[in-house]
Amino acid sequence: MEYGQAIFYRGGSDQSFLCVSAVCSFLEIRMKKIQIYDTTLRDGSQGEDISFSVDDKLHIARKLDELGIDYIEGGWPGSNFKDMAFFKRVSELGLKHARVAAFGSTAHPKNSKVEDDNNIQALIESGTPVVTIFGKSWDLHVKVALGISLERNLELIGDSVAYLRSLGKEVIYDAEHFFDGLKADREYALATLKAAEQAGAGTIVLCDTNGGTLTEEIRDCLRSAVERLKTPIGIHTHNDSDMAVANSVIAIRHGAVHVQGTFNSYGERCGNANLCSIIPNIELKLGMRAIGQEKLRNLTEVSHYVSEIANMHHRQDFPFVGKSAFAHKGGIHVSAVMKEPLAYEHIPPETVGNERRVLISELSGKSNVLYKAERMGLQLDKASPGAQAVVNKLKEMEHYGYQFEGAEASFEILFNKLMNEHSEFFDLDGFRVITERKGSNSSTSEAVIKLRVDGTEEHTAAEGVGPVSALDHALRKSLTTFFPCIKDIRLTDYKVRVLNAKGATDAKVRVLIETSDGHESWGTVGVSENLIEASWLALVDSITYKLKKEYGFKNKEARERVKG
Repeated sequence: MEYGQAIFYRGGSDQSFLCVSAVCSFLEIRMKKIQIYDTTLRDGSQGEDISFSVDDKLHIARKLDELGIDYIEGGWPGSNFKDMAFFKRVSELGLKHARVAAFGSTAHPKNSKVEDDNNIQALIESGTPVVTIFGKSWDLHVKVALGISLERNLELIGDSVAYLRSLGKEVIYDAEHFFDGLKADREYALATLKAAEQAGAGTIVLCDTNGGTLTEEIRDCLRSAVERLKTPIGIHTHNDSDMAVANSVIAIRHGAVHVQGTFNSYGERCGNANLCSIIPNIELKLGMRAIGQEKLRNLTEVSHYVSEIANMHHRQDFPFVGKSAFAHKGGIHVSAVMKEPLAYEHIPPETVGNERRVLISELSGKSNVLYKAERMGLQLDKASPGAQAVVNKLKEMEHYGYQFEGAEASFEILFNKLMNEHSEFFDLDGFRVITERKGSNSSTSEAVIKLRVDGTEEHTAAEGVGPVSALDHALRKSLTTFFPCIKDIRLTDYKVRVLNAKGATDAKVRVLIETSDGHESWGTVGVSENLIEASWLALVDSITYKLKKEYGFKNKEARERVKG
């Protein structure tokens, strides 16, 4: 049985299969389509440290369309020139599936006629087939924020929706602060929805704008709206109580057919509901349709893509799409997963385009080592002395301060050494690093390295902005003549962790380095009381891993290939 599959079963020899009506009900739910409305380009851009250019927004829009997102909210054309520029250019993309929506508010109270409102006119000028407008559902906002009567607010909602509908626009009405409004004045909050429905809104979206509503309240409030309206209902939640995804899912279970959110939960304050979690929950847990399970396999890729465009770190602990979502560390977990993935995985990683990872640490057992060996194409018997040797050495090194969770390249090199499957590509005779202070505002470092490759001595010096930089440059300079592929690699991250702070300047440090050749990235680690030594160990592993991948284990064979 696949993860997430529904099961029909017999209760016993004297019971028949589920009745026809129950089967039909199940099939109806299974076939139910939930509209996915993405607001990454508008609500998501309001998140701290996020600023999309027009080109950024166009790139993301194309990717969301390819994924099968139904609606892409491009921005608020009445608020800035950047969003208007996006709407003018989005037609160049030739989107195949998604409908683009422009966002704005109901008409301003000072205007006697909706058509005189600048915000409404900007929505029309955007040229989008869909317009999403928000209005006030909470009497507090009507009286305090707008400073108008409750009746006037109802007029603004109805007139704004009706005017946009008269121009042939699909209108989505966002009921701002609906859940807070319902608790404050139930009948008035529902009356605002009724005003939008009677004016012709195609979808009415209930918004938990402050993000403070709990799941059972969402359920009860949504039922009230479903009972009162004939128009399809949507849900828009914020994550201030860390409930946005749960609240969206419960709303869908109780009648919402449209869900709004952002990729990677980007958004103001604590963010919006994360579509990267909502979409797979719809497809794999609720048994409904969102984007289709074929396209669901691209979800992880798109999540990472949006992070890259936003220039934001992609959180490893994201459910479904994070690097750690299917990572296993404890030996007992790994042993069980190797026998039956269902034991510690709620879905197969590949259904959302992710992959299973096994981490190496002091918690590792033989199962972790066997899994790693298999991934490296090596045969290793669990009962062999080699497997236990790797586990013992691993625990010894972790006790000293090594950490291999982010340094799998160093682990692979260690594994090969313990299995006698490793030969050094070069032999170090020694190195020296000097830092010189020049004046009051600048300093420079120089590294000198002496090493041998197949008996040929190389003596090289190089400068850098610091001692580690100089050492890195000198090492590459020494080896590039023998191994030209080294010129293609570069350090993409460098981290130092003090392991025993009480040691002060004599403290032991762990250096983690991430390296890339433009196609693949890998991590290496070094530990020492000397920062330069720890950095050297990580640098050597980094280059050795690249050479091993390029030329194989034996350096003589590598030299012959280079000469050839």
